[in-house]
Amino acid sequence: MDFLGFQLRNNLFVAPMAGVTDRPFRQLCKSLGAGLAVSEMVTSNSLLYGSAKTRRRANHEGEVDPVSVQIAGADPSMMAQAARHNADNGAQIIDINMGCPAKKICNVMAGSALMQNEPLVARILEAVVAAVPDTPVTLKFRTGWNRENRNAPHIARIAEESGIRAIAIHGRTRADQYMGEAEYDTIAQVKSQVKIPVIANGDIDTPQKARYVLDYTGADGIMIGRAAQGRPWLFREIECFLKTGELLAPPKVEEIHGVLRRHLADLYDFYGEETGVRIARKHISWYTKGLVGAAHFRHAMNQMQDVEQQMDATDEFFLGHAAANERLSYETSSEEMMAA
Repeated sequence: MDFLGFQLRNNLFVAPMAGVTDRPFRQLCKSLGAGLAVSEMVTSNSLLYGSAKTRRRANHEGEVDPVSVQIAGADPSMMAQAARHNADNGAQIIDINMGCPAKKICNVMAGSALMQNEPLVARILEAVVAAVPDTPVTLKFRTGWNRENRNAPHIARIAEESGIRAIAIHGRTRADQYMGEAEYDTIAQVKSQVKIPVIANGDIDTPQKARYVLDYTGADGIMIGRAAQGRPWLFREIECFLKTGELLAPPKVEEIHGVLRRHLADLYDFYGEETGVRIARKHISWYTKGLVGAAHFRHAMNQMQDVEQQMDATDEFFLGHAAANERLSYETSSEEMMAA
């Protein structure tokens, strides 16, 4: 796929997720079928550029091109400065966050809260585009502030007029958070009204759903977030289905174990052992969902404090399931329902 002058493997995008889409996760998803992965959002506050968290989020060493960095904020000049800073430090695409529904982001009028102020949206987009004339700028947003105010079509037109090169739309409003089901009518409406690429996002968790959303909306690509947590091979499954119409068998437990081991090693290397162990816990939890005994294992995992202990427990858990030649089930077990 040609996207903004870059040749991508396909039209499957990894959604930016705070605390999830770090470099190890982005690289893993790309190796398992994703065409492009957008970074965690980076603050536009220049006072934080030197913080350990911001430096990690802006670390793209060894990453497959193109490198897409998401910035967040509500001040046009600060956003422009953030765009220049990240472009100067390796970003090949700048993505603007107007989709995050988190209170700590919206309370400072950033993220999806910006959709309430269309004149400010225009000023931010124009400032960022002007700041990095040689770097494509994209925008991620939601269908609206709430269901009574689905202004995504208007925001999309503002974006196109401001020089934004592509947009991604999550099929929920800010007020919806992640509740209910995503709707795709608004995305289809936007696609019919703009000429720039439109990426559809929201509740795409199977190859069949991916095909449906592409057909229904006419979108140029799809973006997947939460469904890929602990399931990065979803991109491989969707890629195969879109190309051939064939459904790949779910991975065997031994393959999942191998993917997880590789992921954990990258996390320990990227964050250091102490932080790596802490970050790894949520990923281990996601990878084990659907396996017998997972709820008990996750509880025990949260008490472990060092790499060797964490890896030994993970190996023991997965080797026990691999001996039974199991495949992962995406159905929630009765044990997990009781533990929820």
